[in-house]
Amino acid sequence: PNLNLLGKREPEIYGHQTFEQYFEILRDKFESHVDLHYFQSNHEGALIDKIHEVGFTFDGIVLNAGGLTHTSIALADAIAAVKTPTVEVHISNVHAREEYRHHSFLSKNCIGIIIGFGLRGYDFAIQTFL
Repeated sequence: PNLNLLGKREPEIYGHQTFEQYFEILRDKFESHVDLHYFQSNHEGALIDKIHEVGFTFDGIVLNAGGLTHTSIALADAIAAVKTPTVEVHISNVHAREEYRHHSFLSKNCIGIIIGFGLRGYDFAIQTFL
């Protein structure tokens, strides 16, 4: 959720680059290694549906669930229900922010968590699957 606002939303925290711009950089960097797919939704059910759709065929899922990280047991259950390993990514250091951001319902079902490295966290997450 809210990745569609990157470059506009709180640039002091999330930067000035859109996710689409950064995704093109990732595609170029990893084009000879992996076939990357990008899905963004502000709707919890759509994210769950996508995890179910790709969760038995993809080699890995890189997931930034934004604020849903701290509230969604349903997303945590979706990650646990599929075979595809998931890496949880957060652009900002959630532990340096509001207290409610310090807990993730998703983490226990993920193979790892990358927090606070900006958009480079997606790069690091992809590398874990190579």
